[in-house]
Amino acid sequence: MSDATNRPLVEIAGLCKWYGDFSALFDINLTVHEREKVVVCGPSGSGKSTMIRCINQLEAHQKGTIRVDGTDVTPGMKDIEKIRREVGMVFQSFNLFPHMTILDNLTLGPMRNRGMSKAQARELGMHYLERVHIAEQAAKFPTQLSGGQQQRVAIARALCMKPKVMLFDEPTSALDPEMIAGVLDVMIELAEDGMTMICVTHEMGFARKVADRVVFMDEGEIVEIAEPETFFNAPRTDRAQLFLSQLLGH
Repeated sequence: MSDATNRPLVEIAGLCKWYGDFSALFDINLTVHEREKVVVCGPSGSGKSTMIRCINQLEAHQKGTIRVDGTDVTPGMKDIEKIRREVGMVFQSFNLFPHMTILDNLTLGPMRNRGMSKAQARELGMHYLERVHIAEQAAKFPTQLSGGQQQRVAIARALCMKPKVMLFDEPTSALDPEMIAGVLDVMIELAEDGMTMICVTHEMGFARKVADRVVFMDEGEIVEIAEPETFFNAPRTDRAQLFLSQLLGH
């Protein structure tokens, strides 16, 4: 049962993105409400990652509008860091600083961008390391952790900024199979706690369990949006049917 509110947190309208003559995104329209969990899926190269990277302007769009909690997100905007403080992002690669301890990786952002004291940031960092079940690794360095543990640190680091929405860009795709479950479990707990989430993933079991809506993309367009039950059991489009048959083997 969805616990989403009526308050839109991310609003995308008429979004287009080109790389030269190549249309990476065309006429993307999507509104994600507070506490809603949206899973974005589709074949490789369909524009999924590009779409969510436009939300915090890691990719600049050429046409259309993006609004995060009422603030317009525009290419080249001077205060983009204000948006990025509200939009947590977890990537395929963990992007941790290798020369810093796990806890120091977590405290850097709150101290630099939220004005916290070192003591406050360390308390917050430990809270979120406990939240992702690896508090005992606080004094270690990233290379001493497994890939799954590093990804959980990356999630904790994003949470330390107290974001209003979390973006996940295929967070388990670089992990060994035995590492994936631990990361997905943390993401499921976040969803159950009411975090607003937009997650690009091929983990369809996660989508069935967590998503309020599934967004299916292909060739830079949103082809289908549906609740998980409908999407997995009765996809409306041929492209979605083909994608699911290839992914799920039926």
